[in-house]
Amino acid sequence: MVMQPVLEILAADDFALWPVGEHEPYGYLVLGGELTPAEVGTAVMRIAACNDFEPEEEHGPCPSDPLGTFLHGLLTMPDLFAAGGFRVTDNATGAVFVEPGCCSGLETWRDWLEVLGGTGYADFGHDPSSAAERVGDTVRLTLDAYGEKGSPVIELPVDQVRTLVAGAQRDLQDFLNLAGTWAAQHLPAHAAAVTAALARALDLGPTR
Repeated sequence: MVMQPVLEILAADDFALWPVGEHEPYGYLVLGGELTPAEVGTAVMRIAACNDFEPEEEHGPCPSDPLGTFLHGLLTMPDLFAAGGFRVTDNATGAVFVEPGCCSGLETWRDWLEVLGGTGYADFGHDPSSAAERVGDTVRLTLDAYGEKGSPVIELPVDQVRTLVAGAQRDLQDFLNLAGTWAAQHLPAHAAAVTAALARALDLGPTR
């Protein structure tokens, strides 16, 4: 069983502010410390695009240059969003038991900690409506809690899920460390601000 932080990717047609990779739209990019520079560029582009809204007046005027305009929401909005979440897959069979759905974001990954030691329940968007629920010493993972034709379900020991969550958190931190290095090379004038914003978007501490 593997748990991975994944970022939903959309089409990157005509994007030219920095190098990005080629990915199928509406697929997922697995985040970690082994991504290529182009894949990191894709991830940073996507997270910035998730927050490409007109900030409130108190966040200052939007810059007029294309790069400043694109990064403005990411760098100034207090609550950031990164479409995706932690996906849980059985590598032996390929069965998926948690798939982040619409409105699920990586910034809420700590909901998994609530499953383990808090409320005991979390859901991860819709279509599918994946959910995790603690039942005694096990955690029940359901791919689609509202599926009409049944849904893949698995129960895992709490300690195993705790280990999986810790591993996915490390992967997310490894990506952030890598993105900090990438930003210093590709966005030197904005590197510190972009790295700090990514840390907030992923609900992580600063890079080392």
